[in-house]
Amino acid sequence: MLLSPAGVDRLRTALTSAGFTGTGIADRLGPPATAAMTRNDYRAALRATEDRDRLGTLIRLFICEQTEPEASVVAALAPLTVAEALDAGFVERYGDGLRAGIDLEPYGDDWWVLADLPASARPGPLHAEHVLGVGGATQTLLGATVRRPVETALDLGTGSGVQALHLSTHARRVTATDLSARALRFAATTAALNGLDWELLRGDLVAPVAGRRFDLVVSNPPFVVGPGTTTHVYRDSGRVGDAVGAELAAAAPGLLTEGGTMQYLANWVHVTGEDWGDRVAGWFAGTGLDAWVVQREVADPMAYVNLWVTDVGETPDPHRMAAWLDWFDAHKVEAVGFGIVSLRNSGHDDPVVRVEDLRQRVEPPMGDHVAGWFDRQDWLRAHDTEGLLAHRFRAAEGLQLRQEATMGDEGWAVDRQVLAAPHGLRWSEEIDPLVLALVGGADGRLPLRDQLALLAAAHDVAPDELAEAAGPIVAHLVERGFVEPVTA
Repeated sequence: MLLSPAGVDRLRTALTSAGFTGTGIADRLGPPATAAMTRNDYRAALRATEDRDRLGTLIRLFICEQTEPEASVVAALAPLTVAEALDAGFVERYGDGLRAGIDLEPYGDDWWVLADLPASARPGPLHAEHVLGVGGATQTLLGATVRRPVETALDLGTGSGVQALHLSTHARRVTATDLSARALRFAATTAALNGLDWELLRGDLVAPVAGRRFDLVVSNPPFVVGPGTTTHVYRDSGRVGDAVGAELAAAAPGLLTEGGTMQYLANWVHVTGEDWGDRVAGWFAGTGLDAWVVQREVADPMAYVNLWVTDVGETPDPHRMAAWLDWFDAHKVEAVGFGIVSLRNSGHDDPVVRVEDLRQRVEPPMGDHVAGWFDRQDWLRAHDTEGLLAHRFRAAEGLQLRQEATMGDEGWAVDRQVLAAPHGLRWSEEIDPLVLALVGGADGRLPLRDQLALLAAAHDVAPDELAEAAGPIVAHLVERGFVEPVTA
């Protein structure tokens, strides 16, 4: 840890007694100043903390990135001594005062996260073993994780321990790994400061837990795509291209208990002349796992390289950037996708693999939608075509129909009809008139077989033929959540 166990206790006492928590800061500053701080606008917060009481000093020091008088810092951190804080790197001398040496962030209502200061706070290149705090990718995985109670959970590449913190709310035992010993010291301090006990193991990806299985595995790995060079462990895996995503997929069957779930962030390349979805789907061939991959962003190579060069605080080096871009050109990479991989050990011989682009705005929390998708796969497996025909269905709440039409000599002619879900994953897709009639008649009162018989008579179609064709269509509508089985 960064501090001794007794030092951690003294720091927790200081933070708690000063009110340096998410709730305490919000109460002290008020909504406008608190909201402004999330935009890195500290003016209102600085005005509200000019008296430099204990809470005010901690806000100025660790949030507003100010250099504060030593006497104020001594009072704010007590009973932790300034000598302890200096030795641990929590603060450092600067000018005629003290400033933050690490990012000590109140998180949620009563948690704290310890990480390195972001590049914006300290100009210049980041440490090779830089430890990230709560960033955008972290939040994406947090929101996508299925939050159901489990016995055991694993955080691969824990960094500062943010994922493990959340796992602790619904897992009885949490294991966290990282290649970086420095990251593990931060994670251990985060755990101790929050009164939690995690099993922390050092090693590359799944190596520290070889032969063990978990109910839930999450990972925000070093997924950056490139030629395989490593300069920053949080970013670079040392694998060439997008191989780290495929490697995690291959390891998943040996990590998961029966019914277990694994979720991780990944980048994948879009190669000229190839379907990116087929490429990513190939990661799961032979794993026996259900897989749902959702692409959330796509970047062209130049934007991608600029993003990650800027992320590590480097001044763009034209030669290094050119080498990275030349690698993309040599491998015919025209874009890089970013998204969420969700896998489940369902124990079935016919795993379902879906890879799709969902760059539209998804209603949070994504984790609930992932859990629902897996639940619907279970339901569909338990109901063959005869089972579907015997069941009653109801159109999802708020379902919308959008039409495109062209004005002609005889009035409006409908060219295209799109079924759209305004909530959740906000799926939409074009449908034909028969499917429209099927969904429109799904009011939960009639079994599907009887509903199809009415449609067959109305459209002059043989009932048996319609029933045979409707099975896969209804299964698709259920998977998408457009229609829901009536269970009572």
